[in-house]
Order: sequence, then C-alpha cells, then structure tokens
Amino acid sequence: MQTAEIRDKYLRFFERHGHVVVPSSSLVPENDATTLFTGSGMQPMVPYLLGAPHPKGTRIADSQKSFRSQDIEEVGDNRHTTFFEMLGNWSLGDYFKTEQIPWMFEFLTSELSLDPKRIYVTCFRGNDVINKDTESAEIWQKLFTEKNIDATIVDFPERDGMQSGRIFYYDEKKNWWSRAGVPSNMPVGEPGGPDSEMFWDFGEHLNLHEKSAWKDEVCHVNCDCGRFMEIGNNVFMEYIKTENGFEKLKQQNVDFGGGLERLAAAVGDDPDMFKIDVLWVLIHYLEEMSGKTYGESADVTRQMRIIADHIRASVFLVSDGVIPSNKDRGYVLRRLLRRSMVAMRMLGSQADWVPNAVAAVILTYKTAFPVLGENTAIITKVIEEEKNKFSATLDKGLKEFNKISSQHAITGTDAFNLYQTFGFPWELTRDLALEAGQRPDEEEFKAEFKKHQDLSRTSSAGDFKGGLADHSEVVVRYHTATHLMQKALRQVLGEDVWQKGSNITSERTRFDFTFPRKMTEEEKAEVERLVNSWIFRDLTVKREVVSLDEARKRGAIGLFGEKYADEVSIYTIFDPKTNEVVSLEFCGGPHVEHTGTIGKFHIQKEEAVSAGVRRIKAVIE
Repeated sequence: MQTAEIRDKYLRFFERHGHVVVPSSSLVPENDATTLFTGSGMQPMVPYLLGAPHPKGTRIADSQKSFRSQDIEEVGDNRHTTFFEMLGNWSLGDYFKTEQIPWMFEFLTSELSLDPKRIYVTCFRGNDVINKDTESAEIWQKLFTEKNIDATIVDFPERDGMQSGRIFYYDEKKNWWSRAGVPSNMPVGEPGGPDSEMFWDFGEHLNLHEKSAWKDEVCHVNCDCGRFMEIGNNVFMEYIKTENGFEKLKQQNVDFGGGLERLAAAVGDDPDMFKIDVLWVLIHYLEEMSGKTYGESADVTRQMRIIADHIRASVFLVSDGVIPSNKDRGYVLRRLLRRSMVAMRMLGSQADWVPNAVAAVILTYKTAFPVLGENTAIITKVIEEEKNKFSATLDKGLKEFNKISSQHAITGTDAFNLYQTFGFPWELTRDLALEAGQRPDEEEFKAEFKKHQDLSRTSSAGDFKGGLADHSEVVVRYHTATHLMQKALRQVLGEDVWQKGSNITSERTRFDFTFPRKMTEEEKAEVERLVNSWIFRDLTVKREVVSLDEARKRGAIGLFGEKYADEVSIYTIFDPKTNEVVSLEFCGGPHVEHTGTIGKFHIQKEEAVSAGVRRIKAVIE
C-alpha cells in the first residue's frame, strides 16, 4: 500500500464519520513564538482546543506537514526523520473515548489491514491526584476480546516486561499530555489529559532488542530497541488545572496524531522507515548517482538516509518561504542542506544532483501538496545556490584541514572547529585524518559539540519563550499591536510590504516583513505615530468567520504564501463612529476588544534578516 493511499484512506475514513478535512498549515507557524517550526498536527489547533470556535465546526481532520529540528543529529538510523506528515483528527467538545478508540481500531485493522495480534496499546496509570484511565483500557480490552485476542492489562511493563499483556499502563511521563508536560508542571488554567498510544510489533524474530543498546534491560512496548514503533496517540483532553487541583473541563477534546510514515512502515512490516515509497524513491536515485547500494555498509546507508531526509525537508521548508541564512529558521535549513551536501561527497559523488533530487520530491508529493509544483523553480534555485556557496566553503575548509594537519595531529577540538566554521561533520574529518595516519579524539569532539548544543538551547530559550500559545493579557495586547504595525508599515512604506513571520512574547513583538532597504528614522517615527494614534482612538476589534472568497473580496491580508481553508477567521479593527476600517487580516486570534487597552507603542530596533526581508522589534509601555 502506497503512502498516498494511506493518507487518502485516513482522510476519507474520518470524512465518513462527519469530519471536515482541512488543508495543512505552513511549516512556519504564524504568531506562535514557542517554536521555529510547526512540529505537530496539534500545534495549529491550540486556539480551538482552548475554546475558540473553529470555522469548520467541532469535527476536524487533516494531514499536517511537520518538522522537528531537534532530530537533525539523530537522522541516519532507521526511524528518525526531521520532516513528516502527522495525520490528525479532533473532537472539539463533540465525541470522546467511546467513539475515538473504536474508530482508530477499525481504521488500523480494517482500512489498513494491520493484524490486530501485532497491535499493542498503552494507557495512563494515574497518580496521587488523577485517577487511572480505566475507561480507555476497558474499551481497548473489549475490542481485542471481540477479535478473540487475549487482552490482559499489565500495570508495570517497564519492570515486568511484556508477559502476555496487550494493554499497558504507564505513568505521566509516557501517557499524559499537556503543553507544560507532567501534571505537576502545569500552570493554573492549563488543560491536559491522559493519552492512549498505539504500537506496532515488528516481531520478536528480528531480534531487534538483543541487537540494541537496551539488550540487558527488560523489553516492553515503550523501550527504544526498535521492535515496537508508536503509530498513533489518542489524547483525551479532559482536565484543567485550578487553584484547588484538577477539575473536569466543560469542553472535553480528542486530539489524535499519527505519523503517516510510521503507519506506512507498519503496513510494509519493515522497521526501516526509509524503505517506504516516499523515501525509497530518493534512496534509489542516490544509488544511481553514487554507484553504491543501500545497505552495502553502515556508512553508505547512513549517508543515503541523511540526504533523503534532509532534501525532502528542505524542499518543503523552501516552499513555505524559508531561505538559508545564519539565523533561526534559515540556519536550520542551511544545516540540513550542508549536511546533505557533505553526505553526498562522502558517497563519492560530485555530480550536479540537486535538480533531479528536488524533482523526485516534488513529483512524489505534488498531488497532495500542489504548491510544490508551483514553486519548483524557486525551490531548485534556492537549494542550488546554497550548494554552490557551500562547495566553496568546503574547499576553504579542506585547505584549513591541510594547514592544521601539517602542523600537528588533528585533535577533537580541531574537528569541532572545522565542523562549526566549515560544516565538516565528524565523519569527514575523521576519514581525512585517518588517510594521514592521524586519529582525532571523538570523545573530545563530542564534549565540544555538547557545549555548543547547551549554549544553543539557552539562547533559543531566550529568543522563543512565551508566545501566542500563551494567551496572557499582555501577549494578546502585543498581538493586536502587531496587526496595527503591519497596517502602518504598508501605509508608510507601500503595499509591497508583506508579513514574513512574527514572534510575540510577553516582553516584545518581533515582526519580519518584505522591504528592500533600511527604514529611515522619519519612516520609523511615522509608523510609531500611526500605531499610537489608532490605539488612542480606542478602535473596536471584531472577529468573524466568513468564506475565503468573502474575506478576499473584503481585502483581508495574511501571511504571504499561506494556503487557507474555505472558511476563515478574520479580525477587523475599525472606528464604529465612522466605519473606517484600519486593519483587516486573516487570523486565529485572540485579540483585545478595544485598542485603547494596548498601551503606548515604541519601535526599539529595525534591522535586516536576509536579502529583501527586514525585522522590527517593538514594545508597548
């Protein structure tokens, strides 16, 4: 079964069960400062899970493009990828456990024809303040029993192993969901709930546990040996944290997420994710380009996996407006491209491989994501230009390597400096050094790399704390101020100004926009004056849900290049006395009701982000 068929079966299945299928959101989150990228299907749904009405109703389904930059260094094994599709379905205060669990069991066993004897599930064990999720466990038990499958429930699988169990209770670290993590970390007002995960068993006969780093530990469904793969997670958001503990939510939500690629691996019954069709097409191309065979050695297999994943991810990121740079999203994209280019060199290929690799991705996905076909030329151009730039950097790095190695043996610190400055991965430096009879210290390299990672995490936490996932009063005020700022920028600088991204915290707003030059002091002063005049007039802010055609007819603007559903949420900022409309934008909200509550607006800094993109940092006082 092809991956596209699995995606289609899933969406049609939930459409038959009353769900409206909505398009995937961009990989670049709009007005969410908690992360650089859309990393899950749930992320764009947060406002609706928190109570905002969804324009399409209470039953929603989609296949969401997702990207997780924290997995970059893990890519190379048989299951880690940075880009993936997350199949999702949501009940926004509609159905709950008694509908969701049987539907998922039916989808897996009937639609995908997965053997129910090889499906295992987990549920929440409970803690001192929240009860064990016996309801979910009992629903699963009934479903397995109806298939004449022993459905024994095991309480401590991580201690006692698989035994003859089918349903396993785990603690809050494994089977509880909230944005803040475990229940004790949740702030007052935060929703959360137990979840029930589903796992596919690739089989004891593969001896994956015995071959893994966990071979001396008890094997259970949540261990990382590779025998079991999580293929879906049903989150039951039924609690809210209060001053007095936990209470049941008035609106109980279902949030399901299942990795499309993982489901395809389960259907193909192969634990190597890179053998599914959407990735294998790239692996096959790399075999042709390099003259090497996937699986002939651990190094060749690793390099092919890196290239396949990173090029696929890069194509989608560029299509969603990310450009290689030395900051934020652009830096992540640059890392992906440079790692793939080094991996291609390590395969021994110097051919012009970019156009065909990009074409392979687009051909695979353009039916599901037509925008890729529309953006083929720009995607190819951006990636090709980065390849050419990096080729020159690698040549400089090779000269530096030769210079260092002629003076003394390459050390682990030297290897890290080559990585940091020229993009040389450990493997490349190691192989160059071994040819010269030198052995750099890998542990020293790893120690330097860890220090770099720790510094990066600290910096990232400072840059991206808070955000519109935080609906505090001050963040909401900043959000509305950002809409006013965009309107002022378009009025002062011209209609060619478009939003390229925003980052809102409780301390400031950061807004990226298209503009070819530095703003003058007079232009910045005029933007400030306009925003503050609209704040002073105490304009009204109104939300409406209208058709996409109606929104466009009214002149609503949004994130450049974003694809919208047939019905959309728009916010109008207007003067009720004169009916003058100051701002009209696509937005999920929330916003203040009157601009007079915002405070005084002040631009702190205006700077370049990349070619043709500027950035403003502003505060309200």
